[in-house]
Amino acid sequence: MRSRYAAYSLRLADYVLATWHESTRPASLDWENDPPQKWIGLDIRRHAQTGEATAEVEFIARCRVGGRAHRLHETSRFVCEAGRWYYVDGDVDAPAA
Repeated sequence: MRSRYAAYSLRLADYVLATWHESTRPASLDWENDPPQKWIGLDIRRHAQTGEATAEVEFIARCRVGGRAHRLHETSRFVCEAGRWYYVDGDVDAPAA
């Protein structure tokens, strides 16, 4: 999870895609038209093994876009294959107060 956050903050699309499970991975990431984001923090709220080779991570990632603060609150699902963890998908929520 932390390495994926770092890859997003550094705009390393190849790494993000390489750590995304092939069953849900997009063909590419089009960040060219996105406004510049400055990622400013990651808070891991919870992580849990949900099966022999599956896990969930709840996190809040914070960034600034055009001087305005934004927060992404997500519960992500991961699967482990051949000793490597891959992002599968996630549910985006509004952070609890």
